[in-house]
Amino acid sequence: MKGLKIQGIPLIFGGIFTIVLIFFFIGVLVNSEVKYGTGFIQDVMDGLESEDIYTHFLRAENHYFYQPQENEKDLFSISYISKILFKLGTNVVPEDARTFLGRELPGLTLYDTKIVIAGEGTNLATLPFESSPPTEVLLKEREIVEEKIKGRNEDTTASEDPPKVNDKNYPVYIYQTHSWESFLPLLKDANVPNDAISNDQRVNVIALGSRLSNKLMEEGIAVKHDQTNMTKELLKRKWSTTKSYKLSKDIIQASVNEKQDLDYYIDIHRDSARKKMTTKTINGKEYAKLYFVVGEANKNYEQNLKFVEKIHNEIEKRYPGLSRGVFLKPKSMGNGEYNQGISDKAILIEIGGVENDFDELDRSVDVFSEVFSDIYWQERQAEEVNGDG
Repeated sequence: MKGLKIQGIPLIFGGIFTIVLIFFFIGVLVNSEVKYGTGFIQDVMDGLESEDIYTHFLRAENHYFYQPQENEKDLFSISYISKILFKLGTNVVPEDARTFLGRELPGLTLYDTKIVIAGEGTNLATLPFESSPPTEVLLKEREIVEEKIKGRNEDTTASEDPPKVNDKNYPVYIYQTHSWESFLPLLKDANVPNDAISNDQRVNVIALGSRLSNKLMEEGIAVKHDQTNMTKELLKRKWSTTKSYKLSKDIIQASVNEKQDLDYYIDIHRDSARKKMTTKTINGKEYAKLYFVVGEANKNYEQNLKFVEKIHNEIEKRYPGLSRGVFLKPKSMGNGEYNQGISDKAILIEIGGVENDFDELDRSVDVFSEVFSDIYWQERQAEEVNGDG
């Protein structure tokens, strides 16, 4: 018994020392001027899995039932703990150069976007970002290059009439929060990215939504395509363009209220980058590159992230290099929610950039339609097999 007591003394003192150390460290953090966002804390703890913690304590209690694997990290080693303390104490993640300069260079917050999956050519230097133009810019209409769109409407329609859509029976909802986003080749005397704006739905992203809608209906998928002129609606409410996501949320919420089993939401945008970054040549044909944005501030972001990752991976399998990747945007990047809290299959897709033309854009819309349709029907069949359909 005496031997057991002696052996237990170091354990007792070790436990007390650990508790004191924890409270001391908490006190230092609370009284320091370093500010910690939830995103930073999550980044610090990304490598710390709950399973690892559980197995660590299981091993500590019973070595027989748990044998450590080769090269397994020790969660409570001096090196590992010191690494965590360094990150928390300095607000710096050594693996991410942005954390060294973020507080010193305010403009660097533009690069808070997280690259979940990096497509071809995607890195910190080519991160996409958007800024809503002032309302007065949206009102400056440019003349359309009519020959660029001549005959396109016929091309976007299926060879056979697509199925009629019953507004009470559609699972897919397509909309365009920034409906004014257009393309320089389609507008006369338009030369710089800020010129790529039009409220004519024949040459802005609504045209892409129309093509996608028709293509999905060709595959037997019922779609409701909202074609709201967002510029007019913002002016009607006397709102600035910074409230465009609030406006689109109001619009899609009405559809949710009238039809509760809507599953898929697709918000179509175009990027402000130039053609070199937004174009991919595949088998001798040029395509407008795609990428996907998930808002970290919405409650469904993990499910939405998995869904768009599935789409990205399938696109890359069939058309390597077409997708620029999947990006996760925090609240610091603007909206941070992107109406994606409304469903766990809400997509924000960027199709091409300001210098892409309809030939390139339409090819990419068709690719997305092909991949989305296949995934849609796979999920529907899975639901039927599981008795959920």
